[in-house]
Formats: sequence, C-alpha cells, structure tokens
Amino acid sequence: MAAAAVQQSNVSDYLSKKQKESSKDLATEWSQMEELHNKKLWHQLTLKLTDFVKNPTLQKGDNLIQLYNNFISTFENKINPLSLVEISAFIVEQYTNKKDAVAFLEKLQVKVKTNTDAENLCKVLSGQIYLDKLNDLDATKKIIEEVEVTLDNADGVTAVHGRFYLLASQYYRILGDHAQYYRTALRYLGCIELDTLQLPTQQQHAFYLGLAALLGEGVYNLGELLAHPVLETLKTTENSWLVDLLYAFNSGDINKFESMKTKWASIADLAAQELFLRQKISLLCLMEMTFKRPSHNRQLTFTEIANETKLPLNEIELLVMKALSQGLVKGAIDQVASTVNMTWVQPRVLDRTQIAGMIERLNDWCKHVSTMENLLEEKASEILTL
Repeated sequence: MAAAAVQQSNVSDYLSKKQKESSKDLATEWSQMEELHNKKLWHQLTLKLTDFVKNPTLQKGDNLIQLYNNFISTFENKINPLSLVEISAFIVEQYTNKKDAVAFLEKLQVKVKTNTDAENLCKVLSGQIYLDKLNDLDATKKIIEEVEVTLDNADGVTAVHGRFYLLASQYYRILGDHAQYYRTALRYLGCIELDTLQLPTQQQHAFYLGLAALLGEGVYNLGELLAHPVLETLKTTENSWLVDLLYAFNSGDINKFESMKTKWASIADLAAQELFLRQKISLLCLMEMTFKRPSHNRQLTFTEIANETKLPLNEIELLVMKALSQGLVKGAIDQVASTVNMTWVQPRVLDRTQIAGMIERLNDWCKHVSTMENLLEEKASEILTL
C-alpha cells in the first residue's frame, strides 16, 4: 500500500512539473491526462496518449522516454496491449543507442504476449531497427519468418500487416530478391491508403515495383501493378517510360520493347539483364498469342511463334517447353508438324485492351451458342424421329 502511495506521489510530482514548464496549450494536455489518471479512466487515457506522443514538442531529446518511465510504466498493464505498442513505437525512436531500443521492445514483447498482434508489432518494430539502424540482416530475416507464419493464419488484415509488409519489402529490396520484393511491396500498398504517403514516396514505390516486375523471376502477372493507382504517379516524372515498358511486357509487345531500348538500357540493373528480359517478354508474347486465340483454335505453328517473338525457328520448341514447365500455358507439342496445341493459359489481371478482346470473344461464343441452338431447333424433329 505504501509503495502504491509513493508511486502515485511520484506520478503527481512528474505531471505537476511538466504542467509548470510547458506552454499553455501543452500544460492543458498534461492537466487532462492527470485528471484521467486520477479517475482511472484507462481507455480515455490511452486514446489521449496515442495522440499526445505525436506532439512535435515531445519529439525532441528523451521527452517520450521520460514520459514512459515516469508515467506510462505505472499503469501499462491497464492499457490495451496493441495500443501500448503503438505508443511505444514513438518512444523507441528517442533511444540514441539502438540496441537499447531493441532491448526495450523485447521487454515490452513479454508484457504483451497475450495479444498476438501486439507481440507481432513488437517484433516488426525491432526488425525495422535491425534493418535500418543496425544493418543486421540475419536478425531481420528471423523476425520476418516468425511473423509471416502468424500473419498467414490471421483472419483478415490486422494492424500489423502494413508495417510487416513494408519491413519485408525493404529487406528483400536490399537482398536484391526482385520477386519477393514485388510480392511484399504490392501487399504493403494493399494494406494502406495511398494518399497517406508523400508523393515522392509513392513515386519511389512505383519505380521500384516497376523494376521488380520486370526483373522478378517467375513474375508474369503484371496486371495487378498496372491496375494500381501508384503507377499513375510515375506519369509526371522522367521515369514515365517505365509505365509504357510494363504495358509492352504485359502484352508481349517485343517491337515496343526493342524501340524503347535507349530508355530501359539507361538503368544499369535492366541493361545487365537484357537476355533475361528478352526471354521473359518472349514467354509473355507466347501467353498473349494463346490468350488471343479462341478456345477452338489454339493451334500455333512454330513459324507463327517465331514471327511474333522474333526468335530463330530452332529456339521455338525450347521456348514452348519453358512456358509449359513454368505452368504459364498447358498444351502439347507436335514436333513432326512443328505446331503447339494450347489448351490453357495462366490467368492474369487484364488491362482494358485485353478485357476488350475477351468481350469480343465472349460475343463470338454467344453467337456460336445461338447458332447451335437454332440448328438444334430446326433438326429436332429429324433427331426425335430416328
């Protein structure tokens, strides 16, 4: 009882001191928090603190660390665990020794372990420090692997998803893993409102995503990125050509790809992977050729494929085999006739032109069905009298 009284006295002294040395507006904030604390209105106090830690005046020095040590720590077990970690995200920024910041989060993680989201957020905040400040990629990788398992099993999108995918995308970009970066960066953008990011940040995400879509091993579904509003931010920059290049890849337009070489070759990463890019757009060209054909006419000759992809005739069979092995298309090769009978093409997010082509084929299909229906009506009596 005596310990509790001393703690209460220390809290009161700290709050009184802060009210005296603060500006009028800030003193009012301190006074309101003291009142909520005295009345033990923990929920209202938590909401107040969530906004209070964002106050620009408190971002200097160790103000927030002192706030935690002298005030928040005395009733942290009364605060919603996830809210406590959200508040602590601002506090750890003020640790000059980043290993101390990680130690703080590790202690906090033990306190909130009953709440999976709060525990995961502690890990993600630690991962961000390991990546940005301590350059410890192994520790970052371990955290990403731990958190990803629990998020994959979560129902819906939690408060942690956005921060986690941002951390993971930054980690994979540093590693140069284009495919994983593309996957996680797109998921990150799917978890946030785009207008919460500054325009330069949006443009940076769009540029990195565009490069990852082109360079990512196994990334053939570019439609999701092309449909995302983040790509619009590039159209007013010197990198607007990247949008046109992505559309060229999505439709397998090799002529466009070659005509834009002066643009994309100016990016060292793209210039160094010219052979890979040519192989990738050739596969996308084959997919587009298959997609454009109606289902009853999907026999492609090696010569047709060679003309579209601009590859030598003796390389076409290898191209088709690669497309089949990667699950981009399904079908059978007739080596004697030098043809490929396609039965399926991997589903993709379509752009407007591709959707228009699909509508046209659906209309043709409806006409065929209608013709068959009329034919059956006309011949029904003959069939029934057999």
